[in-house]
Amino acid sequence: MKTPLCNFCLKSGILCPKCESKVKTGELSELDIRTARLLLRLESKYPFLQDIHFYKTVEANGTLALLVDGSSLPKILSYGGKIIREINDELGRKVRVLEHGVDLRKFLEDLFAPATIITLNRIWLPDGSTETRVILSERDMKKLPVDVSTLKELAKKIRGVILRVEFEEGRTY
Repeated sequence: MKTPLCNFCLKSGILCPKCESKVKTGELSELDIRTARLLLRLESKYPFLQDIHFYKTVEANGTLALLVDGSSLPKILSYGGKIIREINDELGRKVRVLEHGVDLRKFLEDLFAPATIITLNRIWLPDGSTETRVILSERDMKKLPVDVSTLKELAKKIRGVILRVEFEEGRTY
């Protein structure tokens, strides 16, 4: 498994100077270390997890977002969600797995999945800032994995994007 921490630090529980500096500068948090250690433990039970690349864990309103690379996503989501349930149980929070380093549209589609994004617009405000407007179908409101405020907070923490989420009703396909 590839992580921002070296394997020796994960296995021993003692951080080397390089990993220690990543924690001190805020590049990594205690939650990142805890998640990486959990994934390392799960490797013995699920050997294919040795090939994943874990980047970071972000928390918002009791929900965690695990950022992994594209090839790692299907591996973590496999086994009928069994791995995600184990991570949920161990960390005591609801977990979303998101792909790291993708464009904004793909990131938002993954964030709001299984709901479908109808429209995605960028709104330029008079003060020079921007917001991204996401329009979902009214019937998809029940499909959202967590509440909208949590998804908006995750988007802001992970990508620095301010979201405006709206629901469109009565749209026919």
